Amino acid sequence: MKNQNIVHKELSYKIIGIMYDVFNELSYGFQEKYYCRAIAVLLREHSLNFKEQVYIPIIFKENKIGGYYLDFLIENKIILEIKRGDRFFKKDIEQIYAYLKAHGLQLGILIRFAKDGIKIKRIVNL
Repeated sequence: MKNQNIVHKELSYKIIGIMYDVFNELSYGFQEKYYCRAIAVLLREHSLNFKEQVYIPIIFKENKIGGYYLDFLIENKIILEIKRGDRFFKKDIEQIYAYLKAHGLQLGILIRFAKDGIKIKRIVNL
């Protein structure tokens, strides 16, 4: 994919930079909730509009049949999901894809705080 075709390029680069800042300050070993709290501090410092623990209902034939809570919704454009550990799991990627479909968004970013740094996976819903 060409660089100019990246979905929400500037915003996603800013978010990823924030993730590196959090890791550089905290390093590895904390629970997800503490990474999320640190991320919220930096999102505010960067004047980004965001919501935490956003509930997204799943609707079928005008009936709510369930729902999801996602870690962050940033600028009403990007879902940010935070995990700990070294590997990406299929279930985490599928989870974000389901969030994107349920909310009608194009981009989710999955961040894993690992022993050797952060790992980044972009999930695109076209």
